Amino acid sequence: MLYSNEALENKTQLVLKALMSLGIPDVAASKELSEQEQRKHGIYSRDFGIDTWDWPQGVGLYGFEKLQSYYGDVRYDEFLDNWFKKNIAEGLPSQNINTTAPYIVLQKLADRKDSSEYKTMCAQRAKWLINDLPKTNEGGFQHVTTGFEGKQSVILNEQQLWVDTLFMAVLFLAREGVAQNDSRLIGEAVHQILIHIKYLYNKQTRLFYHGWSFARNDNFGEIFWNRGNSWFAYGVLELLEALGSHIDSGSKAFILDTYKAQMNALLPLQTKSGLWHTILDDDTSYEEVSGSAAFCAAMFKGMRIGLIDASYAPCAEKALAGVIANIGEDGIVQNVSTGTAMGYDAQHYKDIAIAPIGYGQSMTALALIEAMEWNK
Repeated sequence: MLYSNEALENKTQLVLKALMSLGIPDVAASKELSEQEQRKHGIYSRDFGIDTWDWPQGVGLYGFEKLQSYYGDVRYDEFLDNWFKKNIAEGLPSQNINTTAPYIVLQKLADRKDSSEYKTMCAQRAKWLINDLPKTNEGGFQHVTTGFEGKQSVILNEQQLWVDTLFMAVLFLAREGVAQNDSRLIGEAVHQILIHIKYLYNKQTRLFYHGWSFARNDNFGEIFWNRGNSWFAYGVLELLEALGSHIDSGSKAFILDTYKAQMNALLPLQTKSGLWHTILDDDTSYEEVSGSAAFCAAMFKGMRIGLIDASYAPCAEKALAGVIANIGEDGIVQNVSTGTAMGYDAQHYKDIAIAPIGYGQSMTALALIEAMEWNK
């Protein structure tokens, strides 16, 4: 390995320190773009910074959780607890897939603090996912998101499955199911992994489409989006780890076969820099760091737990170097694409803006942490 664990630790701490005070970038504060233009470029004011309760911040918090796990301590618990208390006091946003992301960390924090309030919140959100979240045909989790008319509004995205759902909501459901020893929650988490593979996985490329519409009966623009693929690549390993022995051997084997096929498909698509293009099979699209970091993390973790062999190490180490090259001296991660709604053509993904954002910091931290774990 080119980097020592001491060097990787220093980088990780720098990245997460920057996340703790992450502000609003110039691109998000720009008054020059109309609201319609901002949405076209993935510029949603609620996504930026660390303070708001939504998916970018929820994924951001996950980086703190993972580094604590690496160290075996609770060094960020005060920060996390204060974050949740502040947002609860201000009033939570609408219930949807994306606003479920912070519950991934809240579920662990609830156990560590033995907080009845946090445990009740987690139990209620899991119950809502099962009983009240709109479902697609075949019982898929409809990718409902926060709307534009305030934090209580929603966009239903009727009859749509998005690969993002696996990380934003299903990971929490799996953890909560195991915590409650509730077979219904556990079974539904497994069902959601399988239905998303069924409708989003392309057998020819062994990559994932961003979404599927039962209403349209298609995969929208049929785009192999970098970060979308990374939600599966790393997210499914976290899901299986969370489920442990609570998943049947047949489903587990099917999911792991899909992960391994995807890892193999990524090898020839890696660029000279070590990153991947924001559209994986389109070298005219820009290289993107957050998804590349999650691929890097998925390879290191997959090798460490014996799912893939060490022949992937050169690819993972090259990706790590590419990610580290995009960490500024202040810890801010560069070349991260902003929030990306469903696209109907390649240009949609190429037009998404690049700006520092919480999940970019966290996904970079995940790559560094998994590299440290592999390096032990």
